[in-house]
Amino acid sequence: MHANWIIMDGETRWEEALASSFHKPVLLFKHSTRCPLSSMALNRLEGLDRAFYDQADFYYLDLIAHRSLSTQMAEHFGVQHESPQVLWVEQGQCQYHASHMDIRPAALMARLA
Repeated sequence: MHANWIIMDGETRWEEALASSFHKPVLLFKHSTRCPLSSMALNRLEGLDRAFYDQADFYYLDLIAHRSLSTQMAEHFGVQHESPQVLWVEQGQCQYHASHMDIRPAALMARLA
């Protein structure tokens, strides 16, 4: 993996991600380890330009192990849960989200332009 993924493994990490978004953008990736499409999306994210990795914090959520966190995110941001899904968070608010084949590195990099 190219990105320095922070594993979201509980409520503390979720709170950390929200707090961090006030200092630096946060990318939340909701990944189903049982889904080939989700693995393809992860590979796409791994293809992001290296300079991008320093400009955002990357959080990885295993949906199989932590479905309740995914539900909590959906409710907090008012965004329907999907898998795979990315949520771009700044200042504690979801500024962009995409799922399935709409997860594109170019769209994410444009968030920093």
